[in-house]
Amino acid sequence: MNAATEGGIQLIPLRCIQCSAPVPAEPDEAAWVCSLCGQGLQLDEEHGLRPLEVRFAQSEPRENLRWHPFWVAEGKVEFQLRETYGRDSGPDPLWGTTQVFLIPAFECTLEQAGNWGAHFLRHPHRLPAGSPSRLPKVTVEPNDAQALADFVVLTIEAERKDQLKRVEFSLDLAPWSLWILPYAEVEGVLRLASAG
Repeated sequence: MNAATEGGIQLIPLRCIQCSAPVPAEPDEAAWVCSLCGQGLQLDEEHGLRPLEVRFAQSEPRENLRWHPFWVAEGKVEFQLRETYGRDSGPDPLWGTTQVFLIPAFECTLEQAGNWGAHFLRHPHRLPAGSPSRLPKVTVEPNDAQALADFVVLTIEAERKDQLKRVEFSLDLAPWSLWILPYAEVEGVLRLASAG
């Protein structure tokens, strides 16, 4: 963690909030699991390290699994305005109930994040918890996940056939937890290999 001083920037080592073990953090990382006690940790710019719920999904028995981190939160979408160039059919019926948003916590393009998030909303998965493992690199902060969740809502609305012109909505999200999901390559495509 960086701290401003009179002489410039000073590096402050991060220590686990539960057991005080050093946290080997890279500059672009946003979350960790303590290697000593297993405590989930998240970097807060104002308060330093904070506790974070980290869960590993149970996987199907497959070789060559790739594990990817996702921010997960329940959210409710409320539309204030939705205008189209065609006949307006109203917001997607998905938004009539609380939804579970899964947002990539790893580096990807905005379009990829929108596609991942929209896919999870259209094809929800049960995520049974599995055994802890090594945490893959988490580079997306929860604040950025909120903006990406908004983009997922826009992605779903823009893909509909009524030619979206303008939209205003609010998205109220519960606190984020971090889930690590298993993927396997099937015919050149990564597919979720969760046991759920």
